[in-house]
Amino acid sequence: MVNYLTHITSIVPRLPPAIDGVGDYALNLARQLRKNFNIQTHFIVGNPTWTGAAEIDGFPVSQVSVGVAGCRHRSPDALLTLLSSDRSSSILLHYVGYGYAQRGCPIWLVDGLQRWKSLFPKRSLLTMFHEVYASGLPWTSSFWLSPLQKNLAARLAQMSDRCITSKQLYAEIIANISRGKHHQIPFLPVFSNIGEPDKVLPLSERQQRLVVFGGVANRARVYRESQAVLEYVCQRLNIQQIWDIGTPTGVNLSSITKVPILEIGQQSAEKVSKILADSVAAFSDYNPDFLAKSTIFASYCAHRLLPINTKGSASVVDGIEPGKHYWVPNPQGNELGNHMEMQAIADNAYSWYKTHRLSITVKTFAELLNN
Repeated sequence: MVNYLTHITSIVPRLPPAIDGVGDYALNLARQLRKNFNIQTHFIVGNPTWTGAAEIDGFPVSQVSVGVAGCRHRSPDALLTLLSSDRSSSILLHYVGYGYAQRGCPIWLVDGLQRWKSLFPKRSLLTMFHEVYASGLPWTSSFWLSPLQKNLAARLAQMSDRCITSKQLYAEIIANISRGKHHQIPFLPVFSNIGEPDKVLPLSERQQRLVVFGGVANRARVYRESQAVLEYVCQRLNIQQIWDIGTPTGVNLSSITKVPILEIGQQSAEKVSKILADSVAAFSDYNPDFLAKSTIFASYCAHRLLPINTKGSASVVDGIEPGKHYWVPNPQGNELGNHMEMQAIADNAYSWYKTHRLSITVKTFAELLNN
């Protein structure tokens, strides 16, 4: 039997009440680590503009920020001071460059961890790479800063005792930049941040309702750029109502489609879960090659409804196949058949999700933290 750790330190960009997918992921993971393995988490928030409680759900929260003449800034010394206060726990870093620095180059974070590792070489660092580094188009800031971002990611990979990520492509990149330290990087698509219902109804027993859920930018893009596709979907699926969930987009939704759109705003995770569990379909406009790292797509799959995305990948990516795990509408075609085909896609998405649901993901993290 594995003798599991009793506590860890988890570094995150932000936590609730901030709207942040990585923070939600980290908090849900911490809850499950405590529930399943009795591992307590101390959070360190790396964004100095974050405002929140000193304790969330029983987890103590510290913040890397130093006040100088009313100004807050981050430094390697500030991070090292926090990390040195606990000389026994392992560290779980949730890494996304832009979460810790405006231009995606958190030198302070990597330098601070490097100093900590030098002082405490026997303590363990597990890095969850939510992102690795940006590339960007020529003449953009991400293009010019890509070498520095890559260098920082490489330093992290090389100093980390273990790494994990959410995409196969990222796993291959991390293995490459680690210079031989890591050969097999486990990758697990993200889980649903709004829960996983124990009972999921077949589509025939649900409301003829379509949900548009997620961040403001994505939902606004759906309404501004995919009106014709949205109309087609509603007609094809006999949708009676569209429910828009999240911070208002500012788009005049009354003129988008003939189907009524109800803006219900931000809701609790429990409320969103109940809505998805009783809806027949959900719509999104994501890069299809990155669906595995979308907590919104994960939520759709976890609730066994029909996931719809405006674009489809050219191949199977991270085990996700267009037409099998999500529907790509085509107003010029008649590609979605009867109700049985809809249910088959919903079932396939649900089965794919169960391979990395929260209980499986947390078991992998616990094993890596104790390896």
